[in-house]
Amino acid sequence: MNPRTTRLLLVLSAFLAGLVLCFAVVLLVTGRGPSPLANPAAAIGGPFRLTDQNGNGISDQDLKGHPFLVFFGFTHCPEICPTALADISQVMDRLGPDAGKVNALFVTVDPERDTPAVLKDYLSSFNPRLIVVGGDADALAAVATAYRV
Repeated sequence: MNPRTTRLLLVLSAFLAGLVLCFAVVLLVTGRGPSPLANPAAAIGGPFRLTDQNGNGISDQDLKGHPFLVFFGFTHCPEICPTALADISQVMDRLGPDAGKVNALFVTVDPERDTPAVLKDYLSSFNPRLIVVGGDADALAAVATAYRV
C-alpha cells in the first residue's frame, strides 16, 4: 500500500469515526437512544404502614396501582404546608373526575402534636381526596428515610 492510499484510508476512517460519534451524541441529547434493558426501581419511596386521619391503617400496598403524591409537613406549619396543601387541593379540583385516579398523601413529621383528630380537623380545610397520615416516631422516621426527606 502506497503512502497516498494509507493517508486516504486514515482520513476516511477519521471522518467515519467522527460521524458515528456525532450521531451518538445527537441520539443521547434528543433522548432517542436505545431504551434501558431493565426498568430500574424508583429511587424514592418504599413500604410503609401508617394511620390516616380517620384512625385507619394505610400502607403503600393500599395505594398500589395509582400514582400518588407525597408531601411531608406538620399541622403547626405557619406558611409552607397550608400553601402547598392548597395548591395540591387546586390540582385535585382541576382534575375533576380524574382525581380518583391519583392519591395525594400528607405525611406529618410531628407525631407528638398531630394526632388523628388534629389531622382530620386540619384536613377539613382542603380537598377531601387528600389523605393525611401519621404514626409513631419510628414509623415516620422510616418513611422519611425511604422518601429521602
